[in-house]
Amino acid sequence: MQAYLRHRSSVMASRVYHQVKQEVKPHCFPQFPTIDDSLCYTDSNHGSNFSVKNSREHYCTLESSSANGSYTVYNSSSTVSFSPNVSPMPQQESQSYPSDMHHSPDNTYGSPISGSCIIDDVSDLRDKLRELETVMLGPDSDIVDSTTSPEMASWRLVMDAISKGDLKQVLLSCAKAVSDNDLLMAQWLMDELRKMVSVSGEPIQRLGAYMLEGLVARLASSGSSIYKALRCKEPASADLLSYMHILYEVCPYFKFGYMSANGAIAEAMKDEDRVHIIDFQIAQGSQWDTLIQAFAARPGGPPHIRITGIDDSTSAYARGGGLNIVGKKLSKLAEHFKVPFEFQAAAMSGCEVQQEHLQIQPGEALAVNFAFMLHHMPDESVSTENHRDRLLRLVKSLSPKVVTLVEQESNTNTAPFFPRFRETLNYYTAMFESIDMTLPREHKKRINVEQHCLARDVVNIIACEGPERVERHELLGKWRSRLRMAGFTPYPLSSLVNATIKTLLENYCDKYRLEERDEALYLGWMNRDLVAACAWK
Repeated sequence: MQAYLRHRSSVMASRVYHQVKQEVKPHCFPQFPTIDDSLCYTDSNHGSNFSVKNSREHYCTLESSSANGSYTVYNSSSTVSFSPNVSPMPQQESQSYPSDMHHSPDNTYGSPISGSCIIDDVSDLRDKLRELETVMLGPDSDIVDSTTSPEMASWRLVMDAISKGDLKQVLLSCAKAVSDNDLLMAQWLMDELRKMVSVSGEPIQRLGAYMLEGLVARLASSGSSIYKALRCKEPASADLLSYMHILYEVCPYFKFGYMSANGAIAEAMKDEDRVHIIDFQIAQGSQWDTLIQAFAARPGGPPHIRITGIDDSTSAYARGGGLNIVGKKLSKLAEHFKVPFEFQAAAMSGCEVQQEHLQIQPGEALAVNFAFMLHHMPDESVSTENHRDRLLRLVKSLSPKVVTLVEQESNTNTAPFFPRFRETLNYYTAMFESIDMTLPREHKKRINVEQHCLARDVVNIIACEGPERVERHELLGKWRSRLRMAGFTPYPLSSLVNATIKTLLENYCDKYRLEERDEALYLGWMNRDLVAACAWK
């Protein structure tokens, strides 16, 4: 670390020199040419050529689990390096001083001094450089001036976080370095983070391993490649389905969302004889099990139910087959409860859906379900087609009786990289902590649950940009604006739904909280909202 800090000291010293130089009147340096502010550091001892080791095999945490159940802690010795082609301080920008340059005997750092320059400015420069050296190399030299620059304060924060083992702060500092294109700082902090994270440790250590994975992938410009490769290397479909079922059982997030949506649909359709439900991401179809049973018990008999299930190949892999699997399962359940039932499959992405795919029929009351789906649709910041708002306008044109929305309460859509990283860290910290309270740390499948059901999303949010970044969450306030712009008005959730969900939460840790505000329901972990549910018409 000392070698790195000396390296960093030289780079920063040149920056401090130019900062001081800009404060001195031009007549202080009359005989020297203008010097570019972004000097390149070259060191014959350490070399100025940093190479990038871009191999997925070395740093890919998401592939760290082995078939026999043993797991590798994130302690890879892999490094991310940078060649002069990608460095923000290329060698061609480095400057050399003229051969007749004057140097003061007291100017140990080699800064050019003009005979007409004010001595106080030289002393000020020396004081700043001494302070820099003291902060990074230890208290071997005296500090003349106790005033610290923002950069020095940042360094002290980083060093303090590392000495205290404050993983969250080190992650944030590393992300800030990546955001600022401070490659030396980012590389050093990644090396430090590898000593601190573990896929089998505390919640923050486990999440930290996956967030570090995202930072490495982003810096190596391989985010989308890694994300796609991980999708190709998923476990067998039966295993993935098992992991998803475990997550569904140990955390109430999905149950909360499905119960909220089903309650609103049941309330809106209580007097209807023919009901058509369009589910824009039907997945396993498990959301509709309880609703079919509720309709079966309805006074006066159940309505005729037709479900249009929309889904793409991602869920098909988890199911182990096409949407016909969902149709057969739901048809069998409806038959058992004597509910007239039809299933219509639409195997496509939401971006491809047009009105003709939905086969709207007269005489049916329409319900549309957007559960954990709309955040995958690109909006105006990604594509001029803006499928996010296009779908809402399409649905509004169908005159549905109720539309249900369930989404993660997180802001990662248009946020710049560093705020997005911080938001992701805070959001998933709460989620990983909640898993830790329900699923024992020694549970042999817990790592697989987190790795295959959550970590891939984390990597995508951090490492990818543009169309490759498909995890684009928005806060409910933004969804509300989009829905109102499409012509929708709120459909209040009934008190019966609230009471049912409160009963559900009694089976989980008391750190979960349920809050109703602004005509929506929020499920949170301690003081952090995680999922929001609402209905519209």
